[in-house]
Amino acid sequence: MSRTIAATDLAATPITTSVTATGQPRPETSEGWAEGRLRQAPPPRLAEDARAIDTSAEEALATEGRARRLAGTHLLIDLWDARGLDDLGLAEDTLREAVSAVGATLLHLHLHHFTINNGVSGVAVLAESHISIHTWPERGYAALDIFVCGDSDPRAALPVFRRAWSPARMEVRTCERGLVE
Repeated sequence: MSRTIAATDLAATPITTSVTATGQPRPETSEGWAEGRLRQAPPPRLAEDARAIDTSAEEALATEGRARRLAGTHLLIDLWDARGLDDLGLAEDTLREAVSAVGATLLHLHLHHFTINNGVSGVAVLAESHISIHTWPERGYAALDIFVCGDSDPRAALPVFRRAWSPARMEVRTCERGLVE
């Protein structure tokens, strides 16, 4: 399950702290990705659909009953048990397709293929902000984020990612940036 973080919550939520599905701080450990050990505490799957995508941000905006303006929307996306995460060409094609799907303008695309684990890291710099990717193919895990402003819709990239990497589970967190009420 995902948690929507409003801009007003960010001051009280340290960036280095992860949260559980219920919004409680997850204890940090000294064991991390660099030592080759993955924290085994992902949020539980939604029983009704393991491929569910978070829509709580839209629901929250619709039920508040007042107009809100944002600088942009930032999606944090975790792909679990995904395939093809070591394929540099697939990453490039997918990021280009995602840029098109969200209605953004690509300024620059840079990707790096690591020789140690065949992971891919990169960023698509957009006129509207960015899309980034970091993969750990040996764990079937990828972390992506999309931040866009204006009329671009970051959620339009989610089906592109799902088709490209076929994750067993996709977790999406939404952050409203630059909230003006």
